[in-house]
Amino acid sequence: MAEPRPPKDVLLIASKSSLVVRNDLHPAIQYLLLQAADEIHSMPGVFHAADQFPAPESIDLPLSPHAREFYKTGMPFLLRRLPFWLAVFLEQPLLLIIPLLVVLYPLLRFAPAFYDWVERRRIYRLYSELKRLEDEMFCAASSRSREGLIERLDRLNDRASHLSVPTPFRPLIYGLRLHIDMVRQEAQESISP
Repeated sequence: MAEPRPPKDVLLIASKSSLVVRNDLHPAIQYLLLQAADEIHSMPGVFHAADQFPAPESIDLPLSPHAREFYKTGMPFLLRRLPFWLAVFLEQPLLLIIPLLVVLYPLLRFAPAFYDWVERRRIYRLYSELKRLEDEMFCAASSRSREGLIERLDRLNDRASHLSVPTPFRPLIYGLRLHIDMVRQEAQESISP
């Protein structure tokens, strides 16, 4: 074609085509269809310029949210970087895992502090009981009631000895047993003349 035909640009009237899919078509397949349409029709042709088709225009039907996303940012990250089957396989759990991580992260962050509080609380309950026994010792007038206190202190010491705690909390147990021994010595000294 030595001379352009027609010699001048001519405005043609034609209907636009739409790529229509059902609502329940998997998003990954929608992305593949859009990618294929882009590869085939984005090249310049006799009747259109480069990258003029396909275009994100909704003529009669609304534009799919996945198509809108495709025209904004292109293919999703997983579909670009991984094989199709692997990207589809990983995409579904990611949609569930991300919100789950948002909820679980604060819980997991505070779990060690909560665990520490629970273990210390077990030991401090015995300390509270020791304090009550010590208060009773100062209020007890007779030596018989103080002998009963010594028996209760022995039972408390036995419970402290058999309390199973993780290694980081063992110094608290040893400290509790030392304090029980100190209160027992005070009780024994107050009994003996």
